[in-house]
Amino acid sequence: MPIINRIADLLPDLVAWRRDLHANPELGFEVHRTAAFVADRLREFGCDRVITGIGKTGVVGVITGKRVNGPEKTIGLRADMDALPIQEATNLPFASTNRGVMHACGHDGHTAMLLGAARYLSDTRNFAGTVVLIFEPAEELGTGAAAMLADGLMENFGIQQVYGMHNLPGMPVGVFGIRQGAAFAGTDIIGFKIEGRGGHHGLPHKSIDPILVGAQLITAIQQILAQNVDPVESAGFSFDSFHSGDGLATIAETAELSGTIRALKQEVRDIVLKRLGEVVAGISQVTGAKIHVTSQIGEIVLVNQPEPTKMAVASAIDIAGEDNVLTTPQVLTGDDFARLAKARPGAYIWCGNGDGAGLHHAAYDFNDDAIPFGTSYWIRLVENTLL
Repeated sequence: MPIINRIADLLPDLVAWRRDLHANPELGFEVHRTAAFVADRLREFGCDRVITGIGKTGVVGVITGKRVNGPEKTIGLRADMDALPIQEATNLPFASTNRGVMHACGHDGHTAMLLGAARYLSDTRNFAGTVVLIFEPAEELGTGAAAMLADGLMENFGIQQVYGMHNLPGMPVGVFGIRQGAAFAGTDIIGFKIEGRGGHHGLPHKSIDPILVGAQLITAIQQILAQNVDPVESAGFSFDSFHSGDGLATIAETAELSGTIRALKQEVRDIVLKRLGEVVAGISQVTGAKIHVTSQIGEIVLVNQPEPTKMAVASAIDIAGEDNVLTTPQVLTGDDFARLAKARPGAYIWCGNGDGAGLHHAAYDFNDDAIPFGTSYWIRLVENTLL
């Protein structure tokens, strides 16, 4: 079964919602306008319940089917709402109006697609059981799912399975991708503060240059991955910031770096963290600098469970055809949907976004042509799972 006809008819509305959200992006838990927009639409559609303030600014909509077929089942569908602290560089007529903030990951599209499914399912209710629509804040911070879980998301709404979806640039529109088992990496956010000794450029022997120490640290950590992790395993360490000094021929006193370890297995993560501690101690001893390390767990490994994955694949095939539902490779990106999928059996699928800039890029834009496919997938997933 291809794209649902009524969704094609509703497409102008869905595109308008998506572009409105794109023009008004918000960060983290401060998604007040977005959450209000979502809650207003859900109420307009006639959802049985609309609850706000779950996980600070999360929104939940509940729709009960009209069919009766034995014990009722409840599933959750998750869309993320928050944007990124990036200055948009698309020059689109609906580009971000919030300077330094943009939807560079397509959460505007994810929200619009789930709203489209909510509108259709509220009208038809051609399923047995209950669907819980989860609109999550602060996914990019890696804390939104945990906040919603802490507020009783699974228990209070009786969710038995949970599903997520994300767009994927480079995958053609109309194509889906998923893999069973470990699919996305777990992450550790690492911070380094280097205490050197400031001084004059002309007298480097009387100083300890924290920038030089930081450069050694960057190189040494990449050597950990090259020399200590089995080549057939997956792990990565990327630095995202390096700040030190104010110039003017002065060797700085301190430097601060931050980055993220990514791994698909706990034992690989343990190896990297152990060697990281040893490398930091060694560089500190050789250079004379003090290096303070902070660590916090970001995402956990996202695992697609067998039964939900089977349902996701079948529903995607209904929409796109068997040839357009691919088994995708493991990736080192993370998503805090992993915490929802740990709390309840779940599955997370990619939806093709076509050619264009990649995720988290200033020139990225969600492809509106993907909306009918993603929305139809959500609908078919509900009707297939809640028979």
